[in-house]
Amino acid sequence: MSAKKSFTRRGPDRTPFIRRSFQAAFILLNLWIGARFYFFVRYYESGGQTTFVGRPPGVEGWLPIAGLMNLKYALQTGTIPEVHPAAMFLLVAFVVISFVARKAFCSWLCPIGTLSEWLWEGGREIFGRNVQAPRWLDIPLRSLKYLLLGFFGYAVASMAAPDLHAFITSPYGLVADVKMMNFFRRIGTTGAVVIAGLLVGSVFVKNLWCRYLCPYGALVGLVSLFSPARIRREADVCIDCAKCAKVCPSLLPVDRLTTVKSAECTGCLECVAVCPAEGALRLSAGRSRAIPTWAVAGTIAVIFLGIVGFAQLTGRWHSNVPDAAYRELVPAADSFAHPQ
Repeated sequence: MSAKKSFTRRGPDRTPFIRRSFQAAFILLNLWIGARFYFFVRYYESGGQTTFVGRPPGVEGWLPIAGLMNLKYALQTGTIPEVHPAAMFLLVAFVVISFVARKAFCSWLCPIGTLSEWLWEGGREIFGRNVQAPRWLDIPLRSLKYLLLGFFGYAVASMAAPDLHAFITSPYGLVADVKMMNFFRRIGTTGAVVIAGLLVGSVFVKNLWCRYLCPYGALVGLVSLFSPARIRREADVCIDCAKCAKVCPSLLPVDRLTTVKSAECTGCLECVAVCPAEGALRLSAGRSRAIPTWAVAGTIAVIFLGIVGFAQLTGRWHSNVPDAAYRELVPAADSFAHPQ
């Protein structure tokens, strides 16, 4: 029987507070964008009878497929598309963040990820625990998000630059953001049942949507595999309390790993925050010193604000769609079918 390890106890960790501050700020940002976009749409739907509010380009963050199309078009032609360019810059920002700081977009910024986290934490408080799928079911379910990513990736990859341009500048492409909002404003029975099922399921299963179905999460997760930053555990300092594994929202066995390499790791740093042993667990690049939480937070902010600021300063942030086009297309948005 091995002797109990002695250890130096760590002081209080402010990681959860810093990360939740980022989550709250991004939720508020998206609510502000959503409100402005709603009044923008209502202006054109009412024939100019309501107060005009400028279209917030940030709404394009909810159009990841448009971002992927525009990114391919830009790489092929060397030209930044004039329709939904913000979607491309936001996609690039989130991918870069995921390369530098693991899949931090999901746990630090994504509003859906934040909502999902609130739901399962609430479920744990109410019911005392969350449900975990058995391994034989969990693994195939996790593959679903990669299948969805593969489907969308193949669809975009198979389109030539002229096809991409034609799609984005079609009536459907020009008001894809309006159609997205109308889906929620005028949601049908099937859509409401599916969303309600996901919300209820997320109370019991940690990150139900993110873990099993989100293709965006699958993309940034694959990118994060190439990140030099990893959670690392020093076995000779670890006291085997398993608190890191218990707190991991991605259900990773952190207490049994030397280096966490999984694409499911979201860089939330909750495992590092809860670890009681000084030096046992850290986020680092190779054998270098631990990367502090403030540095992770600062890096995320610099990348996000830097890329968005570059797009704004170079005049490539706003969609170049004439007012006359919005007057014609926005009121009829629901009538436009997906281009073949």
